[in-house]
Order: sequence, then structure tokens, then C-alpha cells
Amino acid sequence: MTATHEHAFALGPRDEDLARCVHCGFCLQACPTYVVTGLETESPRGRIRLARALSEGEIGATPNVLAHFDLCLACRACETACPSGVPYGRIIEGARALVQSGPRRPFAWRLRSLALRLLFASPRRLRLVFAFLRLYQRSPLAPIARRFLPGRLRRLEATLPPLPRRFFESPRSPIEPTATARATAALLVGCVMPLTHPQTHEATIRVLARNGLRVLVPAGQGCCGALHVHNGDPDAARHLARRNIDAFLESGADPSTGSGQRYVVTNSAGCGSAMKEYADLLAADPAYADKASRFAAMVKDVTELLAEIGFEAPAGRVEARVTYQDSCHLVHAQRIREPPRQLLRAIPGLDLVEMGEPDRCCGSAGVYNLAQPEMSRRLLDDKMDDVFATGCDVIATANPGCMLQLQLGVKLRGASQPVVHVVELLDQAYGAETT
Repeated sequence: MTATHEHAFALGPRDEDLARCVHCGFCLQACPTYVVTGLETESPRGRIRLARALSEGEIGATPNVLAHFDLCLACRACETACPSGVPYGRIIEGARALVQSGPRRPFAWRLRSLALRLLFASPRRLRLVFAFLRLYQRSPLAPIARRFLPGRLRRLEATLPPLPRRFFESPRSPIEPTATARATAALLVGCVMPLTHPQTHEATIRVLARNGLRVLVPAGQGCCGALHVHNGDPDAARHLARRNIDAFLESGADPSTGSGQRYVVTNSAGCGSAMKEYADLLAADPAYADKASRFAAMVKDVTELLAEIGFEAPAGRVEARVTYQDSCHLVHAQRIREPPRQLLRAIPGLDLVEMGEPDRCCGSAGVYNLAQPEMSRRLLDDKMDDVFATGCDVIATANPGCMLQLQLGVKLRGASQPVVHVVELLDQAYGAETT
């Protein structure tokens, strides 16, 4: 794809998307930043008005205007609340892309875009960075360095979770099912998850195999591009999307290459949302439009797939009081609310206790907790109040960003509750059957 062809894609929010908003205000109380600030400009309705004015040239990309776009979490809770079906996620991504393509994009936006391109385009490069961070954490110099870091760097360093002793290593050959074969599942490894939560991938593979799925981990895959498109860099997202489409469809996951049902499975809500929207992302690319549609139709969250095809209820017990945090891009973008709860309720001994607002954003939102630390921390504080009011022993969710953010919340409160992926609890229950 040439650079000329890349920029042939339309930039900015679409007129038909903007026109769907009737300014009714149903989105206001669903929006975390509006609830905190009470400002119209920090609401979906207000930002849509700004996006329209920006795209029509009525206002410029001033620092004040861009601050309102930047403070948006893109959690898409407004989409769930909206009676008119306004695709707000696409609008805010289009507005940010319009800014990123212009001459007045702020330095912080350019730096963030560059960092995402440099780090996440190369799994090897990202792994090297995390290996260095892991070495730093285990170094006797780490506590000394923390004392002398400037305030912002100290806050950033504090958000880094303890990194595991080993990263996830993709199996070179397919994992055969331990039950009667039912389908093939090609697992997205992603970018951050294998480096921060390798146990989640390992649990996912075991659970899928237990339920009759042959598991492939295609070589050549990488970052899904979600972070890039959310930050207004659709060109980078399209590059990553094409790479994944090729890697998965050439791996044997393509339904047209053999008999039996084939799925692309992810255990990351943000990745699943992005990949299900590849068809829209690549709609104007004649070489990939059809392949993107075929790929997107195969994508399933692991909880969604297990609930859809039916999973074996475990006989092993997990004696724990568990609360579940709805990951924004699972509940609001993919509209998957019940399947994770279905899995949890099937585990003997597990007591699922709902928090007051399980679908209110925890403040992670990709790299939002790094770009907007004050608002992120405010939302995290509210979330942890909600979490601890349940009296839970374990916190479950379905996205690595949420897991990292909630782990930070537990740490800041001086508590000890583990934060796990839903599939890890199901795997634990299966493992308890032989003990």
C-alpha cells in the first residue's frame, strides 16, 4: 500500500455519524468525565458539537479544543445509553485523526503517536523494552532510583506492575483438544498481554482445549492496532490490521481452507473490539476489504465463544467471593455483558457479588492512565470504592488494561485482592477437579 493510497482514506468524523446525534442528553450520566466535571464540553454531546465544528472549519484545533478530545476515555458507555445509535467511538476516533493529520497537532500527540508506532509495531522491540523493565524492577538500584525520579516519572513508574519472571512463549504447533474436537480457535497473542499476563494466555489455551477446540497461535501476528486508532492514527492501525489478517488467514484459521468451524479468539476486550471493526477500518482498501470482512466475522471474545458453543461446567471448586468489572470495550463496544458472568456462575463455590456500577470505566483506557493521570486516578478511586464495598476476595475482569489498572488500585489501597481474568478462574476450577 503506497503512502498516496493510505491517505486516500477519508479523515475526520463522518457527516452521517454526526447527524445521528439529536442532543437528547441520555449520554450525560453515562459519561465518566461528565459525571466528574459536570461540564458540557466533557460530555459526548459536547464533544460531538466540537467535532462537527472542527470538521466544518468553524473552529480551529486550539489547545482548549484538543484538551476536550484528549480527556475523553473513548469508553463508549455513551453508545450503550444512546437511543439514536450514535457511533461515538467512530466520531471521536475520526476527530482525533483529523487533528493528527493537521499542522497544529500538539507535541504530546505527536510524541504519543511516535511512541505507539515505534514500540507496538514490533513485538520483538516491545519485548526487549519489557525485558529491560523487568531487569530494572529486580535490580537493587530500583528503590534508589525511585527516590530521585521527578514527580511525573515517579507516578509513571508506580503504574508499572511487577512483571512476571517469564513472558508468554507461543507454541510452535497446534494444541490439540483434550475433549472431542469441535472447532479450531486461532488465538491472538497481542502486544502487552504476553508480557504482563502470560498466565492468562496459558489458561485460555487450556480452557479452549478442554472444551474441544484445537488451538492455533499464528506466527507473524502482532498488535491489533486498537491503541493507534483510538489515538487518531488510523494509518498505523491499518498497517497492523493487514499484518494480522494475513497471519491468521494464512495459518489455517481461514474457514475457506478446510472443514469445520474456525474462530479468531481473543481474551482482550480492547483487541476484540478493534478486530471486529477491521471491516470498517479497511472498507476503502480494495485489496483487503473482503478479507477484513471475513476476518472480522470470525472474531470472538473467549467468554463469548464459550457461552455461545457451550462449555463444560467444572466439577472443581473455587471458594471465593468474586466481583466482576465490565471491561468497557467488551460491554459497550461489543455488547457482551452476560457471558463472563455465565462462566463465573458455573464455578462451584464461587460467590459472584456485583458492584454498584460494574460497567463504569476504571480509568485505564489504553494509554489514558499515562496521558491523563489525574482524571484516571480519580476514576480509579471511585472504582475501588465500588470494588471494596462488595467485600470481595478476588477481582475479575476481561481486559489486560483493566487488570493493570485494578492491580494499581489494590496496591494504592494497601490491599491484597488478586486481579484475574475470568478465564483464569474457570481454568482454576478445571484444575481443582483432580485435587
